[in-house]
Amino acid sequence: MSMFRRASSSLATLAFRAVRSPVTLRNGAVSAERLILRTQQLSRGSVFSFSRFSTESAVAKTTADENLVSVLESEIECAVNEEAPDENVIEDVPEGFPFEIVDTPGERTLLLQRKFEDETIQVEVDSCATYDDDEEEAEQAEANDDEDDENSVKLRIPMVVSVAKGDGVCLEFGVSAYADEIVIDSLSIKQPQGSENELAYEGPDFDDLDENLQKAFHRFLEIRGIKPSFTGFLADYVANKDSREYLQWLKDVKSFVEK
Repeated sequence: MSMFRRASSSLATLAFRAVRSPVTLRNGAVSAERLILRTQQLSRGSVFSFSRFSTESAVAKTTADENLVSVLESEIECAVNEEAPDENVIEDVPEGFPFEIVDTPGERTLLLQRKFEDETIQVEVDSCATYDDDEEEAEQAEANDDEDDENSVKLRIPMVVSVAKGDGVCLEFGVSAYADEIVIDSLSIKQPQGSENELAYEGPDFDDLDENLQKAFHRFLEIRGIKPSFTGFLADYVANKDSREYLQWLKDVKSFVEK
């Protein structure tokens, strides 16, 4: 009897599996089909979203670039009309100016050079001239429209003067050129290129030198052509150069954006 029950149970189990298996396979096939369909839908959606994003980005870039070019063109027109370089400045070299002017486009410095007996003199003039003034006094002068106070605001042109002799050793002066005076900010002696010692003693602060020694160095520069009488010409020249460089910079930027 027990044997009969076990046989019946086995048959029932087999029958159940036989009935269940096709359904399970069908359900599995349906699930796989749904998964594939869903994946395809997501894939198409992602491609569509990426394509739309790319298109929107391209449109935004084009709009931004066109706007930038338009603003640059307006600025160029303004620079040409209001700050046009004065070519006469280059021709109006003052009488007695002893230096050859080397003006390289694209550089912010202007180079002056000359021979003086056995010496080679070079002057690097920074085109970014500044104004020395007391901020409170400048504001007061502007508020009061006081011409005397405005004239007290001094234009300063930074320069580096190098006086070299045959062996390559040179005296290097850091100079501030004003309309009424030349101020020596620093003084050092430089060895030929390739033999510089970063720890070399460069001398004391110029203001700490004996007053007579300071005057002698000022005279040393004066007879070599570093005079306040040329400051006005240099101020006009570097302002002219700055306008030219700015205009060319605007054109170069516009050309790059339009590529």
